[in-house]
Amino acid sequence: MPAPAPIDPLELARALIRCPSVTPEDAGALGVLEGALGPLGFACRRLPFAEAGTPDVDNLHARLGSAAPHFCFAGHTDVVPVGDRSGWTVDPFAAEVKNGRLYGRGASDMKGAIAAFVAACARFTAENGGKIPGSISLLITGDEEGPSINGTAKVLKTLAAEGIKFDACLVGEPTSPKVFGEMAKIGRRGSLNATLGVHGVQGHSAYPEATDNPIPRLLKMLSAVADIPLDSGSAHFQPSGVAITSIDVGNPATNVTPAKAQARFNVRFNDRHSGESLKKLLAERIAGVGGKFDLSMHVTGEPFVVPPGALSRLVVDAVREVAGRAPELGTHGGTSDARFIKDYCPVVEFGGVNATSHKVDEWMALEDLHRLTEIYSLILKRFFAAR
Repeated sequence: MPAPAPIDPLELARALIRCPSVTPEDAGALGVLEGALGPLGFACRRLPFAEAGTPDVDNLHARLGSAAPHFCFAGHTDVVPVGDRSGWTVDPFAAEVKNGRLYGRGASDMKGAIAAFVAACARFTAENGGKIPGSISLLITGDEEGPSINGTAKVLKTLAAEGIKFDACLVGEPTSPKVFGEMAKIGRRGSLNATLGVHGVQGHSAYPEATDNPIPRLLKMLSAVADIPLDSGSAHFQPSGVAITSIDVGNPATNVTPAKAQARFNVRFNDRHSGESLKKLLAERIAGVGGKFDLSMHVTGEPFVVPPGALSRLVVDAVREVAGRAPELGTHGGTSDARFIKDYCPVVEFGGVNATSHKVDEWMALEDLHRLTEIYSLILKRFFAAR
């Protein structure tokens, strides 16, 4: 079998960005990947899933080889909406290149990294004459930016039921806050979303003694949640934090106090809490203020950490060699699909710079795209050499 042709990560990233794959739409992105992976010898398999009340999602598992050890690259081709298009100076789906940057929705988060995955696989298979000492796979979902119900979690469950096992996984989320290579992630904080409604008695603002204004009580409850620290952090995590995301009264009148006031808040919490213990703590703090209220809370991810080990050392060493710096092993940021993968194998996240993710004029430096390819290639080479 002739050695596979090299893949230009820039051209593949541009092809992916030109697919407007806003969650849950695929818009051809998985087909672009299949077109690149098939000639490398990967067996590509679509894994669509559906569940009542959630959008249908298409996913891709592509595998080269059938033996152990099995290394997996994981990521997502879905992207967030562009927002106010008038705020962009470029077409968000044109994949424009200028001034050493690739622009477009998904350039940073995370179509650039996926293109680097594929380019690294092409390079590694070429170096091994089209054969590899084990298996490489790509697990790509279209549901990471959405509810994350019909994506990676169900793909992993399906593959496990078929006896498919992973020995290590690298997720290509953008992990460095500002400078390429400054951080890899070995865990993530948990996330809890809450809606708090406080009830009172509507009335004339000139006669407060005849009313029960819920707004001051709501503010006290929010202060009890947000102004008193939840903890002081832990070995691998920063202190848990509360962000108040909305306060709504819906009162058009200036001389009427409302019957109800509502707020929403999000908590990013560390491993000093579980979702259930945090729910209990928050409910106790809110109830301590007094008055009638209703509180709904939903945990979208539990905190987790993968203790530093062989995989994280492999990633750190590769980044140091290519980028000239050893990344910090952190747990910062939002949730990612690593929260599902960690139940199946060791997982580390490393990708580009996160500074423009989800923003207008999202971009990735061309230098970073090529350095990612070098790093992923080196990780593959050393992973299989150590087995």
